[in-house]
Amino acid sequence: MIRIENLKKQFGEKTAVDIERFDVKNGEMLGLVGNNGAGKTTLFRLILDLLKADDGLVALKSEQGEIFPAESEEWKDFTGAYIDEAFLIDFLTPEEYFQFIGKANNMTQEAVDERLAVFATLMQGEILGQKKLIRDLSAGNKQKVGIIAALLAKPQLVILDEPFNFLDPSAQIILKRLVTDYHRQTGATILISSHNLQHTIDISTRIALMENGHIVKDLPNENGSAEKELEEYFSVESSIQETVNPDEGNEQ
Repeated sequence: MIRIENLKKQFGEKTAVDIERFDVKNGEMLGLVGNNGAGKTTLFRLILDLLKADDGLVALKSEQGEIFPAESEEWKDFTGAYIDEAFLIDFLTPEEYFQFIGKANNMTQEAVDERLAVFATLMQGEILGQKKLIRDLSAGNKQKVGIIAALLAKPQLVILDEPFNFLDPSAQIILKRLVTDYHRQTGATILISSHNLQHTIDISTRIALMENGHIVKDLPNENGSAEKELEEYFSVESSIQETVNPDEGNEQ
């Protein structure tokens, strides 16, 4: 589904992404993990053509062959994504926004309403019928609106950046179930980044670990098999940081 070659992006002296070769197979649920500044969001923005790469390429495979997001708009027909609030049209109500997303994907209002019913548990009665603009919703409810919009048209490629952010524990559990069911029912390729290691392990079929713009580990995750190696890795990293900055926790 995704082919990445010699992909590089720098911001000044900092290398945000430097990936020689990485492929995501059709139908995989890839969890992308890493510490702050590892390059996860930048990688997603490069895949979605929201940033221009300094070098290299991203190719998305479809029934028509390979599509290069930097050169064509065709990939948008089968891709759904939510990165942050900038994806939302915050002067609309959630109903208006979902209607807009539906029209952009040639969905009837009936089809939109049928899809929204699938997400009723996630919305918890706090999204629809509230007579609120999106900008007036809580951070968690904005997050839900963005995720639902990304999945509304049943895309075959889904990219979600930190989807568990701002959600309360019950909503996080509901979202895990929704994403897992969506993957099973549609066979979509799904990329999720998250700082929540356990959630990522629970839902991913494969996990890529990023540090300093590089993918340093590429782990199969059948039945949570990546858990031990990831926990050991992050425990070592934490110990290194504590050794380098022993007084950091005492700063005011």
